[in-house]
Parts: sequence; structure tokens; C-alpha cells
Amino acid sequence: MFGLETGLLVLLILCLAAACFFEFINGFHDTANAVATVIYTNTLRPWAAVIWSGFWNFIGVFAGGIGVAMGIVYLLPIETLIDQDVWHGVAMIGALLFSAIFWNLGTWYLGLPSSSSHTLIGSILGLGIGYSLLPSTTEATFAWSEASRTGLSLIVSPILGFSLTILLMFVLKRYVKNKTIFKQPHKRKPPPLWIRLILIITCTLVSFFHGSNDGQKGVGLVMLILIAIVPSYFALDHTRNPFEMQQSIVKVEKGLNRIDRNSLSAANAQQLDQLKEEVHKMMDLFAASSDMPSLAEDSPFKLRRNILVISTRADKFLNNPNAMLSKEETQLLREGVTEMRSFTEYAPDWVLMMVALSLGLGTMVGWKRIVKTVGERIGKEHLTYAQGASAEFMAASVIGFSTLIFKLPVSTTHILSSGVAGSMVANKGMKNLNLETVRNITLAWFLTLPVSMFLSGSLFFIFRWLLD
Repeated sequence: MFGLETGLLVLLILCLAAACFFEFINGFHDTANAVATVIYTNTLRPWAAVIWSGFWNFIGVFAGGIGVAMGIVYLLPIETLIDQDVWHGVAMIGALLFSAIFWNLGTWYLGLPSSSSHTLIGSILGLGIGYSLLPSTTEATFAWSEASRTGLSLIVSPILGFSLTILLMFVLKRYVKNKTIFKQPHKRKPPPLWIRLILIITCTLVSFFHGSNDGQKGVGLVMLILIAIVPSYFALDHTRNPFEMQQSIVKVEKGLNRIDRNSLSAANAQQLDQLKEEVHKMMDLFAASSDMPSLAEDSPFKLRRNILVISTRADKFLNNPNAMLSKEETQLLREGVTEMRSFTEYAPDWVLMMVALSLGLGTMVGWKRIVKTVGERIGKEHLTYAQGASAEFMAASVIGFSTLIFKLPVSTTHILSSGVAGSMVANKGMKNLNLETVRNITLAWFLTLPVSMFLSGSLFFIFRWLLD
């Protein structure tokens, strides 16, 4: 299978199983937030709620694209993505999986709505920093720009969930005449039909967008495993003819030739020369082969390396006003880079299916601990219909925009927990918050990134030492 020796094949299967387990945990850890309101308000029976949520998580994985997944992949330094030493890849993936699963299980056991997104991203960032600090690494550059964008989204999204839920609650109080929606749920009776429909719709939206965002993180994790252990096979999308890439290379070359070298600084001019040299190397690979069978076995990996290096460096000139590119020339260069990257930014259908099933099945297990925290412990009063619907609608909106518009990973847990807290504040002010629970959730929020970064970085050094 994939031309691997038995030992590596076993490792690959174990890593893929661990990735599925992580998504399974993600399902019952994070998606409990989506079903908390419909279960707590007796809108749906628990078994119906988790099956319904699991189904829409499954659909969301397929509908969300792979923009967020590639954002997860590119959090790592580019050198880690073009390292052909398989055992280095095994050390990296092993550290990532161990740290992410350990922290996720620990916070779930304590009943804390901690974020699987924070855990996975923290583990990846820890790997990137660890790789950059290796004595043998001389040119590795940490993906600061991607890490900054991701970090900002993880910080801003819960604030948006909190503030927008307060705003929506004020709007509902002002314009909704039927006050039933502001009452606490009956312990055994379901709410009126119109309220049930609203809560089911918000639960569906959160589940769908959770699948489209968090599911992509699982897809990104699996692609990291495949690229690390089977780099030559998964370096490029093997369902496409790599010779089609030549048109994109021509566009990039034309775009680079339009850059006014004299207007650049000495350092940028040197980088431009190096970039043009990379483009020529790429063209030479195709020139040496007349068809796909004649491509050398390691050529797909070389092409992947060239694509990542060229696209990363070209982005700097696209954003550099000293390049003196016209609007049309900028568009030409951007099109060439985007078309080239489409050969590396992909995920096989079986990967999407595997992640979707793991996430969907995980939704149906272990939800009770988190539901109780969301429904009863964030505020000093029980969650009302309006509070549950407002928090979930805002959570779905923030996650949806982050996925479809900005292609950024966010935390369903923290957005929804912040939304519930906002709904409590909108009702009776800050005094309505259960400060002990809020403090525990906030502590888990602040600890997740540094702890997962430390765990994955430390384990990476240990595994590299054991495998070298």
C-alpha cells in the first residue's frame, strides 16, 4: 500500500486511527454545545438531538471546502512540509496527536467546554516552534503571519459571540411581544411549536457550521499525516495531470518579469532573483519529461516543494508596493500562484468521508457533561428559550462567516459559551454570571494554547531523539 514497508504502513494506519479518534473526541466534546439548548429545553429528546446534530456535522464537512484545512497545514514552517525524511514526519505527527488527544480528553473529563480548535492549533504551533529550534535547522521560518491571523480569529470570535448575543437579546426583548420565549424551560414539557422550530433551526446551523469548520481541521490533520509519512504519493493531487501546471508557471514567470527590479531594495532584488531561479527549476522538471510516466519518482515531491516556495515568496511581492505592478500584472501573478497552489491544496474524498464519519459518530457520545455546564453552570439562572436561541444563532453566524468568508479556524466551544454568558448578562447584568464556572472556562481557554504548545514541542524533541 503506497509502496511503504510494513513498519511504516502500520505507523500510517495507527496515525490515521489516532486522527479519527481526535475527531471522534471533537464530536462529543465540541458538538455538545450544539445540542445543549435543544436537549436542555426539551425541544428534542437527547437521542434525536445527537443524531440530528451528528448528521448535520457530517454534511458540513463536505460542504465547507478545504480553506480552513489548508490554513491548519500552513501553520507549520514550509520546511516541515517539504522534508522527505519520513521519520521526521513520524516524530512530528506523533507529538501532534499525543498532545491534542491528551488535553482534549482531560478537559472533557472535567466537564470544561475547552476548545478542540485551540488544542489542535496549539499543538501545531508548538511543533513549528520546536522545528525552528532544532540545531540542524538553519533556515526554518516560523509561520508568523498565518499564526497571527489564526490567533486573532480565536481571540476575536468569542468576543463577537458575547457582544452580538447581548445585542440580539435586547432586540428580542424590545420587539417580541410573546414573553413565553423568555421563560425557563419546563422540566418535562416541550416548548410551544414555534419556539421548538427556532431552537431546532439554530441547533442545525451550529452543527452544520461546526462540521464545516472543525471538520476541516480534521481534514488538515489527516493531510499532515499523509504528507509526512507518504510524501511522494500525496505531494500533489494525483487525480490531476501535473503537466497542466505549466500554464500557471508561465503566468507566474510573466508576472515576475514585470516587476521593476530597480525599484526594489537590495535584499528584495536578491529575493526576486532567487524566486525566478525557483521558477526555472520548476520549468526544467517538465522540460526533462515528455509525459507522466517519464516523470521521476520524486518529481511530484520536488514540484510540491517548488509550488510552496514560489507561492510563499511571490505573496511578498504581491503585497509590496515597490514592485510597481499594475492591476492587470498583479492579477496575472496572483492567478498563476493560485492555480499552482490548487495542485497542493486538496483532500481526497476518502479523507473527507473518514473525518465526517468520525465527527458525526462522536457527536452521539459523551455529550452530557458539557450540556450540563452550558445549560446550568455558566449563569446563576437556568437557560431560557431566548437565551439558547440567541447564543446558538450568533455562534452559527460567527462560525459561518469565519469558514466561508475568511477561511479561518475558530472555536465553537468558546463562541457558544461566550454567547451563553452574553445572554445571561443581557438578562440581569454581570451579577447573573456564575463566576466560578466562567473562571474555570476562562482558565481552560488561556491554558489550552500554551499547554498544548509545550506538550507537542517537548514530545517532538523526544520523538526526534528516539527516531534519529
